[in-house]
Amino acid sequence: MPTRQDAWELVNEFTENQNLVRHMLAVEAAMRAYARHFGEDEELWATVGLVHDFDYERYPDLSVEGHPVIGARILRERGWPEEIIRAVLAHAGEYTGVPPESRLEKTLVAVDELTGFLVAVALVRPTKDIRDVTKISSVKKKWKDRSFAAAVNREEIEHACEVLGVDLWTEHVPRVLAAMQDIAGELGLDGVG
Repeated sequence: MPTRQDAWELVNEFTENQNLVRHMLAVEAAMRAYARHFGEDEELWATVGLVHDFDYERYPDLSVEGHPVIGARILRERGWPEEIIRAVLAHAGEYTGVPPESRLEKTLVAVDELTGFLVAVALVRPTKDIRDVTKISSVKKKWKDRSFAAAVNREEIEHACEVLGVDLWTEHVPRVLAAMQDIAGELGLDGVG
């Protein structure tokens, strides 16, 4: 099993864009929170979250010759476990043909785009501090505004929550938000920058 350090080195080898690194850190935190909630392996789940987009900057084309197919190939060549490789492929199942089946894979789909949405919510705050996002109702209001963070696939997140058996507003958004708030500084969302 690769360590957190192995995952971090992989991310840094392939990714220079700090916003993309921060996205992977946010997904790592959310996956760790969900592993804890479900009583699963926190290190495994966090590792999947951290590496899921490691190849995106170099291979941004979502296709059989791009992300995440090339990333999966690199992981396989480096001897990473199939469970991690499959999760990376499943988070873009519509492109890879690998549907999310395990709870790990379904959770990755559920948290991936939501982290980006929550970053957008934090960035429109005067403080740009995610810890100031204290009302789920304010997140919900932005969610209903389809022009806000328009690229976020809300239906995919809603469907993933249904499949996981978690309520979007009382469980999912609060859990992911809290995980991100815990690492606000690492995400550059602590109002300092």
